[in-house]
Amino acid sequence: MNILVLNCGSSSIKFQLLNMAEENVMAEGIVERIGEDVSLYTYKSEPYTKKKREIVIEDHAKGLQMIIDTLLDPNHGVIKNANEIDAVGHRLVHGGEYFSGSVKITREVEEVLEKCCALAPLHNPANIRGIEAVHKNLPNTVQCGSFDTAFHQTIPAKAYLYPIPLKLYNENKIRRYGFHGTSHQYVSMKAAEYLGKDIKDLKIITCHIGNGASITAIDKGRSIDTSMGFTPLEGLMMGTRCGDLDPAIPVYMCKTLGMSIEEVDTMLNKKSGMLGLSQISNDMREIEEEILEKKEPRAIQAHDVYAYRIKKYIGAYMAALNGCDVLIFTGGVGEKMPILRELVLRDMDGLGFVLNQENNKIFNDEIVDLSAPESRVKILKVPTNEELMIALETQKLVSEK
Repeated sequence: MNILVLNCGSSSIKFQLLNMAEENVMAEGIVERIGEDVSLYTYKSEPYTKKKREIVIEDHAKGLQMIIDTLLDPNHGVIKNANEIDAVGHRLVHGGEYFSGSVKITREVEEVLEKCCALAPLHNPANIRGIEAVHKNLPNTVQCGSFDTAFHQTIPAKAYLYPIPLKLYNENKIRRYGFHGTSHQYVSMKAAEYLGKDIKDLKIITCHIGNGASITAIDKGRSIDTSMGFTPLEGLMMGTRCGDLDPAIPVYMCKTLGMSIEEVDTMLNKKSGMLGLSQISNDMREIEEEILEKKEPRAIQAHDVYAYRIKKYIGAYMAALNGCDVLIFTGGVGEKMPILRELVLRDMDGLGFVLNQENNKIFNDEIVDLSAPESRVKILKVPTNEELMIALETQKLVSEK
């Protein structure tokens, strides 16, 4: 079975075509700047070296047609007929309280996505455009969707309710939803498999650390709490997002500093976090270089805050779980930044975390055991693969009778 996985943004389509018999990527790429004067298209397959080219792509439907044409190309394509795409799996961002798992795309599902646009105004409309593009270009192909929020629908009310008037939840569904669910679910499953344990016997804390970052407490394979909230702004300090903040600060910024709601929203989402605090960059590779090579004080201080907030959430989730069997680092930063992992786990031996300093220096795309022999908690680096998880969920749905 061949499954095309799509991750549609407001002006982009990221894609992978996977052969599920071997779970390998046949082709992948991204269409960027859709609707702009000049769009960018990057494609890579086994017979074709990765190449970026400029082109004009008016909308998502044209972008998907470009992808399909490339997959069929006799010189560097990987399929001979569009019918060889057995199903399409979409990354869908927000399903509200409607879905607790992956689903086949029906008109009813599309209507729910439309209802949830107010909860994810940047993401859900783009997801809908992706589905419509498949309807147009692959009209007979089954479509499925995996929601970022679905894995967190097992979180209990004591964890998802905010201490504000209850009618705001009852009438407006303001609550904690959580995101990165596909990644948290995937790495927790892979960790259990790696350890040869039943996931239902494990208490796991997963740290998905990238430009966006979140932590999840997982008990018996179910999410019981997560750091992102009503939006992806809550929780950890991130690349450009502030994370947890005194709610009075935005009010102060508006009333006393004379900033508009739009200016505050832009500052907290796009100009804060590592970028705002370091005044250098949101790219953790640049921050690491500033720390290791230049001993830059602003980078060191921002990195200290970044790591400390991860440390605090790990401690909080140990309390929520009444212990921890496995701690997982994943995501672009979590997987590739040893100095961050070391700083997070420094002086955590009292809670059972002891890092293997030599293993922490290993760079590869495999699962690595980062725990020292005396560590009471198993510490793992587990590469995430959200596209494969979406493909596996799609395969399962398509195979159901």
